[in-house]
Amino acid sequence: MKALFTTLIIGSLLAGCTSLPPSPMPSRDKVGDFALEARFALRVSLPEQPPQSSGGRLSWTHKNGDNHVLLSSPLGYGMAEIDTTPVLSRLRTGDGKTHESSDPETLIEEVTGQRLPITPLPAWLLGRANHSAQIERDERLRPTRLHEDGWQIDYTYDDETPGALPARLTLRRDQEIELRLRIEEWKESP
Repeated sequence: MKALFTTLIIGSLLAGCTSLPPSPMPSRDKVGDFALEARFALRVSLPEQPPQSSGGRLSWTHKNGDNHVLLSSPLGYGMAEIDTTPVLSRLRTGDGKTHESSDPETLIEEVTGQRLPITPLPAWLLGRANHSAQIERDERLRPTRLHEDGWQIDYTYDDETPGALPARLTLRRDQEIELRLRIEEWKESP
């Protein structure tokens, strides 16, 4: 059960980037606040447990350092809602339970048993490093692969412009976690 819940939480937190929006977004390097709609597929393979897979839809709003993430099943049923601020992180599950912590990584670890990179995710979605990361770039200087804190993030673009936002992301940690994201829409956050 914890592995499945881990799968759902990771999917909601990591779901992140893909296709181009109907209205123009600023260049990737100029994006600060954002909102996105995405599909995700998540696989968690923990030692001594059968692999767990999950998929669904993700709505994410990142504004002024705060995050609001809604994770839904493929049919649109709410599975989890996560709010993070610099002061408080709150996770509400589909069954009505609420969990809180002052640290988002601690909150997710308490609920799922896994310490996940919640804080760096908004930067990773945009292909930015938070500290001593390694970033590989293509000929247009767009991030194609980022390595940070034991995670590898691979980026794919639908647009050939140098400032394009990623259309697909694959996030991996060892052989344990793989999250594939397909962003259907990027929007500037209001």
